[in-house]
Amino acid sequence: MERLKNVMLLKRMMTVVMIMMIVVLSGAGCAVKKSESDEKNETNQQAITDTAKEDAPQENESSKMTKEDTMEYRVAVLKGPTGIGFVKAWDDSENSKTLNTYNCTAYGTADEITAGIIKGDIDLAAVPCNLASVLYQKTGGKIKIAAINTLGVLYILSTSDEIKSVEDLKGKTIYTTGQGTTPEYTLNYILKQNHLTPGEDVTIEYKSEAAEVAALMSESDDVIAMLPQPYVTTVLQKNENMKIVLDMTKEWNQVSDETLVTGVVIARDEVIEKNEKAFEQFLTDYENSVQFATENLEETAKMADSYDIIKEAVAKQAIPYCNICFIKGDEMKSTVKAFLGVLYEANPQSVGGEEPDDDFYYVK
Repeated sequence: MERLKNVMLLKRMMTVVMIMMIVVLSGAGCAVKKSESDEKNETNQQAITDTAKEDAPQENESSKMTKEDTMEYRVAVLKGPTGIGFVKAWDDSENSKTLNTYNCTAYGTADEITAGIIKGDIDLAAVPCNLASVLYQKTGGKIKIAAINTLGVLYILSTSDEIKSVEDLKGKTIYTTGQGTTPEYTLNYILKQNHLTPGEDVTIEYKSEAAEVAALMSESDDVIAMLPQPYVTTVLQKNENMKIVLDMTKEWNQVSDETLVTGVVIARDEVIEKNEKAFEQFLTDYENSVQFATENLEETAKMADSYDIIKEAVAKQAIPYCNICFIKGDEMKSTVKAFLGVLYEANPQSVGGEEPDDDFYYVK
């Protein structure tokens, strides 16, 4: 009996030991599984974190700007091609989407902008190329040119089938605009290079605004005029008898090796020096605005209309032919310098009496 008790006790002890071993092994197994699970979770979490980092917007120079870095600028543009390029930045500023604030005004004539720059009432402006040089001389070298915003945009219109070359303009009267600015000197240069004397062989009648010339062309069938886009489109839409007889950019290229430059972006020196970081942001906004204008025709046309730059219906057809651009840096300097050199040789007063020094060009 005693022996039987001992055997039963031994069996019970063995059973307890086996149960304890099972529990320990099970726990270890769970621990291993948990460890593997944790490792898997950690790997997944790291992947999510890495993906989030990749998807997160990268910090750029603009995002580093603080409120103290930004500026409120008074910006002047001309109605027409030289104003179209900045219209998106203008609209963005109106809707508080730009870091700087741009208080813009569209002017009908360059003379209005000239007075504002000299008086210090305008900070930044889009103006005819040669006017920038004239202003440099008038302000004692206190303005800089920062970019080209428009290339050739001039055309001669007529109902006549007889005008097929510049020589055919002899004895004719041409109505145009832009006296004392790029259009006048471009026309005079092309006429002279084709052996015609302005005022003698060809009579030139200047109007204060391109809109005046466009209106005259729309009402008459026997007028010859030189106009920039988008006014060319306006005339063609209103008078079906009118047509382009001469592309002045092509005529320029036939008598000159240099690029025809219409509009540029200028700034007063003190404006740049006061906050160069904000000025660089302005140039970035301008460049982005030009890109938008060339890629989003319908939206740009609507904005150009809303800011009294040009009517929407006209802008839709004209913008692709306005040669809107944004050229800065060394390319801007070499292109403008060569163009002003051509104008200087033709008429020194067209650039203010002498060619600008190198500090006229804002190159970074």
